[in-house]
Order: sequence, then structure tokens, then C-alpha cells
Amino acid sequence: MSGVAEADFLLEQRGTGRELGAWVVGAVFGREGRSAGFALSDGTVHLANPAEHAGEWRRIEAHDGAALSLAPDCAQGLLSGGDDGKLVRIAPDGAVETVAGFGTMKWVDHVTTHASGLRAVAVGKNVHLLDGKAAKLKVLGPHPSTVGGIAFDAKGKRVFASHYNGVSSWFVAAKEDKPRVLDWKGSHHAVAVAPDGQAVVTAMQENALHGWRLSDSQHMRMSGYPAKTQSIAFTAKGRWLASSGADAVVLWPFFGGGPMGKAPTELAGGDQVICTRVACHPQHEVVVAGFQDGLVLMAEIASGKVVPVAAPGRGAVSALSWNPAGTQLAFGTETGFAGLLDLAKG
Repeated sequence: MSGVAEADFLLEQRGTGRELGAWVVGAVFGREGRSAGFALSDGTVHLANPAEHAGEWRRIEAHDGAALSLAPDCAQGLLSGGDDGKLVRIAPDGAVETVAGFGTMKWVDHVTTHASGLRAVAVGKNVHLLDGKAAKLKVLGPHPSTVGGIAFDAKGKRVFASHYNGVSSWFVAAKEDKPRVLDWKGSHHAVAVAPDGQAVVTAMQENALHGWRLSDSQHMRMSGYPAKTQSIAFTAKGRWLASSGADAVVLWPFFGGGPMGKAPTELAGGDQVICTRVACHPQHEVVVAGFQDGLVLMAEIASGKVVPVAAPGRGAVSALSWNPAGTQLAFGTETGFAGLLDLAKG
């Protein structure tokens, strides 16, 4: 975006950055507010106290291989999945335990949790459902292909798994493990569920998004991206769906009959650099976005006002998230740079 080279970046004023030495595949905060973690392609997880981001970051040897996924655990700490077939829990104090092992030839590609005490883990064509104490509840699948993404709805009653030719929706407490399958030809990856539970959207292998209105399975086609969309997220009230894959943040309206028949809104564009990651503020209609050149920006949707967060030049942004209160921000890049900001200060 024009003018950012001369801008004052929030990272310099309210945060700290570290060179961690390997691709950052995940950057998340624990629900308890005392842990922030960065999972790397070298199998390590770097743990920080977000209240003291400039202090020591602990390096944890989490996996014998690469870390593939990172998520906040149900109550405290973080969960990391690796290509060693292990699901590992990292407590806020840095204590490490193996929650589950799925075999050395299995990859724990995706992990997500719900505050009610549910964990969902995608391994190959199956989704393994565990409770907060690591008891295995059920195995959902097999799906038609390796699972491309998983997400709980806001109430934790359903879990959605994207795969080849669509999405499967499973009721967590159902006695019969039979999914509702939402069909659309092609390969589906990242998946997001609207906060009101009325729609689900996936990012596809082609340069497009696809969605379904869950009340009647009505299709929603969102296309026109110059690059593959890797990251999608609904705003807190579900009015907008933010997405990467263009040289701006693309926002689709999920109100007034949208997104079908409605043009998307674009924010923070102008330099022909592709947006690679998006994350929506947990309370307000604000989105933070990372770009292919390492630039990180924060934008208010209503006004279009943009605030620069981190300068370009550190590699493509590969991980990005808010803490639950929306006062702290974490991001990482493909070259191994990690940033942690406290936006409540000052």
C-alpha cells in the first residue's frame, strides 16, 4: 500500500519481533491470556507471555519433524500437531505432554478446539473428536479425501470438515455418525462458519471461495481472485467475510441478501502485492491482514482507515491471530520472523 515505507509501525512502538529461523506455520494465543505460541516447520514451538512480550521466549522441541498446526486448547495452553503423528499440549508454563499419537506415518494437519471442552483433530481422511481430558469420543469419517480444513460452529454443536467435492457437517452429540454433505465439485481447503451458524464457506484449490446457506443448501459462489485464497475469516457479528488471495483484503457482505448479487469491498490495496493472511477482531469490525512482502496492516471496515502494523521485508506473512480480548496480535512469516504486539498499551 502506498506510503507505508514512511509510516510509523505499531510493531516498533508496542511490540517485539524475533527471528526464529524457520517457517512460522501457526501463531495463536491461549484462551487463558498467559500464553502466545509460534509453531515452526522445524518442529519447535516458541512460547511467550504476551504481557511480557519483550522478555524471554521459550523454545520447545514439540515434534520430531515439522509442526503442521497450532490452536488454543479448550481452557489453557496450546495444542500442536505435527508430521510425527503427535498431538502435543503446551501449558502456559511451558510444560509439554503428548495428548494423542496417531502413528508415525500420519500427519496431524489441522487442529481446532471449542471452549466447551471439545478438540477436533484432522489426520488423513478422518477427524478425531476428543474431550478436554484427551479421551477419544469418536472418529468422524473417512471423508472422500484428506481433510483440508476443520471448524466448529460458535456453539460447539457441529464440526465441519472440508475435503474433495465439498464439506461434511457432523453433529458432535449425534448417536448416529452420519454427516450432512454439502456438495460442490473441486478441492476445498480452509473452512469458516458464520457466527450465527447459518452459512459455511471454504477456500478452494482454484482461485475462488464457495459457500452454502445451511437452511436450504443454497450455493454461494465468490470468484475473481488473482491468486489462491489461503485464509478466510468472518467478522465478529458475521456481517463480513474477510479473505486473502488478492492485492487487497476482499470483504464479502453477508447481510442484505449477500453475498450473492453483491460486489465485495476491498481494503488496504494499491501496490499489487498479494494478501496472504487475514484475521478479524473478536469484537469489532476490524481486520488485520498480512501480505506477500511481509507487510501487516490493520483496517477498520466502516471507515476504510488503515493503520500499519509491521513493515515489509521479512517474508510472506504465513500466520496471524488476535488474542480473545482483541488487545494483542501475533504474526509470523515464511522466513521465520515472529511479531507480538500489545495494542492495549499507550
